[in-house]
Amino acid sequence: MEICALGERPPLGEVPEKMHAFLVRQDRFGEPKDAWQHETIDVPEIGPDEVLIYNMATGINYNNVWAALGIPLDVIAVRQKQGEPEDFHAGGSDCSGIVWKVGADVTNVKPGDEVVVHSGWWAPDDPWVLAGKDPMLADSTRIWGYQTNYGSYCQFAKAQAHQCQPKPKHLSWEEAGCYLLCASTAYRMLMGWAPNTIQKDDVVLVWGAAGGLGTYALQITKALGGRAVAVVSDEDKRQFCLDQGAVGVINRNDFDHWGTMPDTNSPEYGAWAKGARGFGKAIWDAVGERVSPQIVFEHPGEATLPTSGFVAGTGGMIVICAGTTGYNITMDLRHHWMRQKRLQGSHLSNDEQAAAVNQLMIDKKIDPCLSATMTFDEIGQAHQLMRDNKHPYGNMACLVNATEVGQGKS
Repeated sequence: MEICALGERPPLGEVPEKMHAFLVRQDRFGEPKDAWQHETIDVPEIGPDEVLIYNMATGINYNNVWAALGIPLDVIAVRQKQGEPEDFHAGGSDCSGIVWKVGADVTNVKPGDEVVVHSGWWAPDDPWVLAGKDPMLADSTRIWGYQTNYGSYCQFAKAQAHQCQPKPKHLSWEEAGCYLLCASTAYRMLMGWAPNTIQKDDVVLVWGAAGGLGTYALQITKALGGRAVAVVSDEDKRQFCLDQGAVGVINRNDFDHWGTMPDTNSPEYGAWAKGARGFGKAIWDAVGERVSPQIVFEHPGEATLPTSGFVAGTGGMIVICAGTTGYNITMDLRHHWMRQKRLQGSHLSNDEQAAAVNQLMIDKKIDPCLSATMTFDEIGQAHQLMRDNKHPYGNMACLVNATEVGQGKS
C-alpha cells in the first residue's frame, strides 16, 4: 500500500509506504500559519526500541511555534549537523493513538494497544541512562517532536516504546492527545525535586494559571493536598482558575512593578519592593492567612522572577521550566540566601513521573482541560493562535486519524 487517507485504517500492523504529515521547511520559516504545511512523506523505519503509532489526535504546544519561526534554534539545521538527512521538521509533542508496529526489543506495548505518548526522548545506550539514573538529566535527552523528527503531526508517529502510557479509557482521542506534555512537565516541577514537593496544605503560587501548564499545576496541587494560588492577566480567567482548583486568584495587572528589578541602592528599588510586598500580601489574602508559598511554579522568567524570589517562603523553592517573558533575570539575593530558598530548573519528565500524572488522569483526579478541537489541516492555524496569544484557555488538539470529535471513549 502506497498511502491511505486520514482515517482510513489498514489491517493492524500493515504500514503504507507514505503518510500525511505537517512539516516546516527552512525556506518558509516564519509565521506558523505559513510555515506549517500539509505534505506527503515516507513513513520512517523504526529501531528495535521504537514503535510506530497510528496517530488519532495531537496536542498543540508552543515549542512548535518556535520550530516554525526557526528561533531560538533552527531545529532542522541542528539535526543535520548530527548526521540526520531530513530537510524538514515533522513536529508535534503530544499524541494519542494505537500502537501499529513495534521494534524487535519492545516488550511494554504490543500492536493494538491504545496509548498516549510523553515527550521525553533519550538515547537508549546513554551511559547515564544505563546506570539507572534519571534520564531527564542525561546528555542525550531531547524533546520528542521538537528536537527529534517524526512527532505527532504525522499520520504514523515514530516514538520510543518507553514513551507510551495507557490511554485513559474515559477520554476521547482528542482529550487524550492534548495533555501529557504539559501535565508531566507540571508534575515533575511540583513533585520531582525533593524535599520541595507538595505537602498537605502547602501554598503553591502558579504563574500563567489559565494556560496549558498552569491548568495542570492547579489541578495537581489540589489532587495532592496543596493550596494553589493562581496568577492571571485577565479577570475573565478568574472563574476558570477557581474551577480548576485554585483557592484564590491574583490579577497581575493590579501591580506595576514587573520587569527587571532596580538596583538595590537606587531610589527606584523602594517602589519595586513596595510592589513586591503588596503582591505577597495578595497571596496571603487569597489563602486567608499569612502563609507564603512553599513552591512557586514559574515560567514567565524575566518579568516575574524577582517577585517570585521575594515571595517564596523560607526554605521554599522557585521551580522554572521556561522564560516566556525573557531569559535575563535579576533577584535580590539577600532574601534568597537568608531565607535559604531554592531556584530549580526543570524540564519535561521521566517515565515514572509521566506514569504518575497519567494515573491521576486515569483516576479522574485531573482533567485534560481541552478547550478547542481543530482538524488536521488547521495545525498551522492552531499554532498561529498560540503565537498571537489568541488561543482559548486550557489546551488545544487537532484530529489526525480520528474522523469525528468524541471518538475513542469506552
